[in-house]
Amino acid sequence: MTTAYSHLCATFTRLSHYNHLSAIAGWDMATMMPSAGSQARSEALAELSVLSHQVLTAKQVGEWLKQAGNEALNDVELANLREMRRQYQQSALLPESLVQEKSLAGARCEHAWRVQRRANDWEGFSENLREVVRLSRQEASLRADATGSSRYDALLDMYEPGMTSKKLDVLFGDLKTWLPELLQKVVEKQKAESCIIPAGPFDIEKQRQLGLKVMERLGFNFDAGRLDVSSHPFCGGVPQDVRITTRYNEDEFLSSMMGVIHETGHARYEQNLPKKWLGQPVSNARSMGIHESQSLLFEMQLGCSEPFLRSIYPLVNAQFGERKGLDESNFIKLNQRVQPGLIRVDADEISYPAHVILRYEIEKALIEGEIEVEDIPALWSHKMQEYLGIDTVGDYRNGCMQDIHWTDGGFGYFPTYTLGAMYAAQLFQCANHAIPTLQDDIARGDLTALFQWLQQNIWQHGSRFSTDQLINNATGETLNPAYFRQHLENRYL
Repeated sequence: MTTAYSHLCATFTRLSHYNHLSAIAGWDMATMMPSAGSQARSEALAELSVLSHQVLTAKQVGEWLKQAGNEALNDVELANLREMRRQYQQSALLPESLVQEKSLAGARCEHAWRVQRRANDWEGFSENLREVVRLSRQEASLRADATGSSRYDALLDMYEPGMTSKKLDVLFGDLKTWLPELLQKVVEKQKAESCIIPAGPFDIEKQRQLGLKVMERLGFNFDAGRLDVSSHPFCGGVPQDVRITTRYNEDEFLSSMMGVIHETGHARYEQNLPKKWLGQPVSNARSMGIHESQSLLFEMQLGCSEPFLRSIYPLVNAQFGERKGLDESNFIKLNQRVQPGLIRVDADEISYPAHVILRYEIEKALIEGEIEVEDIPALWSHKMQEYLGIDTVGDYRNGCMQDIHWTDGGFGYFPTYTLGAMYAAQLFQCANHAIPTLQDDIARGDLTALFQWLQQNIWQHGSRFSTDQLINNATGETLNPAYFRQHLENRYL
């Protein structure tokens, strides 16, 4: 007998096929597509998003969801049903016309941003961004009315289920009490230490080869993914075919190398999601905070640690040879250097949360209608000066235009970076306790035990558990930001 649950599974498998096509077409748009193809691709992707919306919000799906609740299901199937219901409820709130408009406006804004950012063209960019914000506010209002939350919380919940701005204000408020002083102390401490900046040029093909070697060390499966170049590094595709990107600068190679390590953390999570459940919502990554915990565990907890840097130093040396500032000791200092800067993705792990808090405060006020798009540059400059002591007046390219997230309405995503950093510190601390030889293993370039621990505690579970449950099962407690502070103080003081 065919059950309502089996009908739902077939429907969500079909949706996953549409999502597969959309993900690969989106990756191509950001990496390979000639610029004249933008309009047609935007329209095709908008059509696909409408098609997915129609399938997901069909009346029959709602009826099956009600019926499946009365069927005999095991715990994984119940978790899958919970995630199906969540996806259905989120989509059913939005009219088809808004889904299409948002997709088109986001694609238009993102494509133009690539050129406008290089040209420091805030005027041109803000025109497109206004439309994205208008549609995002519409979406936020519909979601907030249905859930009784604030407009911003309704968007935040899409990326980090269960998280609210009230909880974030407590977490970020605590950070603001101790992070500025720590940043100042570490900057002063490092002033007394010599650190040489190696001079370029660093050949781009050699940077690419280094990235590929490091990905190999980190266990990336090249039969199920690849590395390319884009304006903004990202991890896309699907678990069976993960596409990561970086960007290169001949003057220095650390940004591209660390970008690759960060995106490989995302990719390993995707490549190791539960294969037996693929195509079903329960197989998806738990949340963007957990996703960022994996990329930041790779980049910051592991990638910036002395044992790991020593272990990959021969790979660096093989590509760039002996040159001033590229001895092993200085290579480690370069990767643990704390210096407030303009660019979020290049920020050290102490100043990084300030970049996130700034964006969170601006986007929350924007979605709640407290500010308008034209207010962003002045607010950005004020907060950069207040939090990091950096002047960004007139420098839109390296200021409020540097990120891709707002171009397609990704409001509510930024907080997940700092949540991810906190989760990463907690998970890595727990992994160290569970694997007494871990630091020696890392120094030898043997990451097997660490990856097995992540597989057992995070990767294999997909969305089976809530975020709190997942972290509690892995570490014995829910999110505890004290681990993040302890990690920073131990490494830098």
